[in-house]
Amino acid sequence: MTTRRQMLGTAILGGGIALAARSSPATAQSGGQFGQSGLVGKLEGATLSDKVPTTFQESPLLAELVKAGKLPPVAQRLPSEPMVIQPLDGIGRYGGTWRRAFIGPGDGENGNRLVASDKPLFWDLTGSKIAPAVARGYELSPDGKSTTLFLRKGMRWSDGAPFTADDFMFWFEDLYGNKDVVPAPIPEMSAGGKPGRMVKIDETTIRFEFEAPHLLFPSMLAGDTLIGGGQAARQSGSGTFGCYAPAHYLKQFLPKYSSEAECNAKARAAGFDNWVRMLKIKHNWAINTELPTLGPWKTTRAINTPTWAMERNPYYYAVDTAGNQLPYLDSVVMTLADNTEIVNLRAMAGEYDMQERHIDLAKLPVILENRERGKYDLHLDLAFNGADTALHFNLNHIADPEIGRLLATADFRRALSLGIDREQLNETFWLGLATPGSTAPAESMPENPGAEWRKKWSVLDLAQANAMLDKLGLTKRDREGYRLRADNGQRLIIQLTVTKAFLDWPAQSQMIAQQWKKIGIFGDVRDQERALAFQRVLSGDHHIFVFGNTGSEQLFLYPHFVLPVDVSNGVLGTELARWFASNGAIGTKPTDPAVLQAMEMFRSATTLREAERNKLAQDIWKIAIDQQFSIGICGQSPAFAGVRMVSRRLGNIPGRVCIAQHCRTPGSSHPTTWYFKA
Repeated sequence: MTTRRQMLGTAILGGGIALAARSSPATAQSGGQFGQSGLVGKLEGATLSDKVPTTFQESPLLAELVKAGKLPPVAQRLPSEPMVIQPLDGIGRYGGTWRRAFIGPGDGENGNRLVASDKPLFWDLTGSKIAPAVARGYELSPDGKSTTLFLRKGMRWSDGAPFTADDFMFWFEDLYGNKDVVPAPIPEMSAGGKPGRMVKIDETTIRFEFEAPHLLFPSMLAGDTLIGGGQAARQSGSGTFGCYAPAHYLKQFLPKYSSEAECNAKARAAGFDNWVRMLKIKHNWAINTELPTLGPWKTTRAINTPTWAMERNPYYYAVDTAGNQLPYLDSVVMTLADNTEIVNLRAMAGEYDMQERHIDLAKLPVILENRERGKYDLHLDLAFNGADTALHFNLNHIADPEIGRLLATADFRRALSLGIDREQLNETFWLGLATPGSTAPAESMPENPGAEWRKKWSVLDLAQANAMLDKLGLTKRDREGYRLRADNGQRLIIQLTVTKAFLDWPAQSQMIAQQWKKIGIFGDVRDQERALAFQRVLSGDHHIFVFGNTGSEQLFLYPHFVLPVDVSNGVLGTELARWFASNGAIGTKPTDPAVLQAMEMFRSATTLREAERNKLAQDIWKIAIDQQFSIGICGQSPAFAGVRMVSRRLGNIPGRVCIAQHCRTPGSSHPTTWYFKA
């Protein structure tokens, strides 16, 4: 029988192209069939320059405002040491609107990633080297106990107010230090089990100090962590508010600067239950158009409308090597699509200028066929995480004790994994071109535990799966062959909470549920809007959450798809994460020795050098895979935001971009340097 893979033929598979891996120039990722594709280009992009231009230019739109007296001249709006970016192919042109799609208020990451240069530090285009961003540089002390950030003198918020070290101290003292705002501490801000502190050295210097070595902290400031995700990511996520915040604007919403009664009265007048709820909305860059920001584009029409619109920040702190203030593009306009199917149809019709988010890999043949009609080019960007699709178990489900007991049992999780036909899923949803197996990162990554762990508990073995379930006491079945609960004799139903976003996870989950019939498990697929799905996850009500494990290729920067340690994402157990982050002060201590061991190992990583951390990560991965905290399906493909459709009108577009959570794809390729050709 001819497979879908064979049907693609030469339309996809062309001459071999060497691929530079994200981890280091010395490593490479074959990418299997994708790695042989002429659609996978060279990893490239804009780079930073140390040479600061002596004169500066700006967008004609801003020049008109300067002429009208509504803005200071561009030289006065830039910091004395702006970030200087060398565009990929050359200096671009000002003007134009970047058209793309979003799928609703829960799709905030769609915009967060475009303004990712609002992070304290960032990564280069390969994702392997820390680079300047909001801070012009940093210094890690020899003993690893302090990290100093050097800010840019004269830098300003989007409303023109000065951006200084006081905005960091405001975050630390008034937001992060306020239990009403941030109830639980975050692991990034502790070392050796003891909380760190922030110290203002002067107006442009901030120091993070810890009682134990915290060698990982600079990477956390650059990664997509609770401390380093950038103002936009953290503000729209309502997690920690992101290690700095606009004090001059947000103080008006805090009782410290008036009174709780006054703030609550203001909140109720604005339609909020209390001042905390009001603050969380007011600090959300995607909703509040008045909020000062640091990124290249600022929201002018909110994400909870049919059109999420952003316009250039007149005080953005970056220029190109010719002294032109960035970005080149005047605005970004995202049009609401009711579902990802509409996104794909509109993209193929040429209605978007660059769209990689929500593009369906399974539509690759028709995407290729429509390139000329839609006037776009196609790029495939390979990911380094092991699973585009993973089944994440709630290891602390308490609403239903019997379900909770099973979900917390390793052999139950292993049996469910052995009951999945990954080859069928790969053929159906990845065109047969992805890598089936566990959640382990790509073999080219330094944290990979070894090639043999790709198949551990991650191959189809119905006989073993059935035997394991029988041994757990699930021997009785109903007329349709489904297993019965041991406590009440009713049908055992395992819920899969799922949302259709990057991949067609609902359809994939339905296929998994069909496959589980052969081992007597009834899979109940609960398809929900993304924001509602994550709300259910954070409440701890879910059984299994179906999503990817993007970012996990750097375990210590993005661990929440591997271990329950991140309070902002409860896929593996919110209360377990709260216990970890608070050093046992709140939350629930794991009862499973394997979970506890892995979490303790994870906590020790902050004191280790890179080589030791990589070895520790390998050992943690072995535990996570052996215990099947998450079931991997297929990965190392472009399916998760790596099918990139680009209008031929756009310039400075890289052949391949870094697909990784810490790279804030496509942020590390500096979208500020993209432009419309004449």
